[in-house]
Amino acid sequence: QLQLVESGGGLVQPGGSLRLSCAASGFTFSVYSMRWYRQAPGKERELVATITNTGRTTNYADSVKGRFTISRDNAKNTMYLQMNSLKPEDTAIYYCNTFLRSNNYWGQGTQVTVSS
Repeated sequence: QLQLVESGGGLVQPGGSLRLSCAASGFTFSVYSMRWYRQAPGKERELVATITNTGRTTNYADSVKGRFTISRDNAKNTMYLQMNSLKPEDTAIYYCNTFLRSNNYWGQGTQVTVSS
């Protein structure tokens, strides 16, 4: 059974950092691209970052470019999102995602709150 489990969220002050993790199981992780999405209260879910299966190519939303870094460790079946210089507008539930066999798969999400 495919599972995606996020962790690492929490409360952080503006300007601070957090590192999110997404542990994957139930599929061949190293074959598939992965994504981080986020959803703030009252807003639609938005794509934050993507990474190809090898990790060689990454893409970011303009709002996080230069502050967030997506990475993966295929030996550990884990994806990461390093978030630096956090802003209040980064407050959201963060989800990891993959698309395979014509289906979108999501984790349960991890809450990130940026507030003083």
